[in-house]
Amino acid sequence: MEFDISGARIFWRIPTGIPILGDFLLTETLVVSWIVMAIITGLCVFLTRNLKVEKISKRQAVAELLVESANNLVRNNTGGTKFDRLIPFVSALFATSVVSNLISLTGIFRSPTADLSTEAAWAVVVFIMITAEKIKAGGILGYMKGFTEPIAVMTPFNILSELATPVSMACRHFGNILSGVVINGLIYAALAVASSALFGLIPGAVGEFLSHIPFLSVGIPAILSFYFDWFSGVMQAFIFTMLTIMYIANAAEG
Repeated sequence: MEFDISGARIFWRIPTGIPILGDFLLTETLVVSWIVMAIITGLCVFLTRNLKVEKISKRQAVAELLVESANNLVRNNTGGTKFDRLIPFVSALFATSVVSNLISLTGIFRSPTADLSTEAAWAVVVFIMITAEKIKAGGILGYMKGFTEPIAVMTPFNILSELATPVSMACRHFGNILSGVVINGLIYAALAVASSALFGLIPGAVGEFLSHIPFLSVGIPAILSFYFDWFSGVMQAFIFTMLTIMYIANAAEG
């Protein structure tokens, strides 16, 4: 998809992928997702090297702080240690979401979370975990019976409500990340046009030369990027993780 605003162009790439192994497509989203996983894995290896009981290093202190924060996040929102088994999954989900959201700041990689398929995959995994907890808590018959409550006529609506959970989680995260990408792109384009028009008022060759340099695109977008990329990226990761914890915990309680 391509937008043209008075000569300033914004590109939103929709990767078609490179076919490998038959019909399997190697897309940009897939490649960057692997890079994100490599970054997280490398960071974990770096932080957990040479662990000690006494006289710990600053690196180990950071690692322990991260582990303690993950423990507190799950335990404070589930009322105890009953759901400690979720801590590794929740930590991995949050870390993947944060790094995926912020990797676009490099200017080289397109954020995997700007592709709905990424959030959809996460949501499907969470939905399976929610369903498994519900079946574990009330049995398969209890799970099926839950769709008929409070009365049998509500069954279709209860099924739609159940399916809406992963859809809403995926679309909420995707929409916020993509909107930030699009808004930043539009701001860059608008400032480039404004810069061209402003410096184009200077007569002669000097004005002609300066009008081709987007001076106004320097600095101002960086301030807005602090919200759209940093704050919004971290916040959306936190919200998605919190919803995961609450949905699974509520499902386990029946």
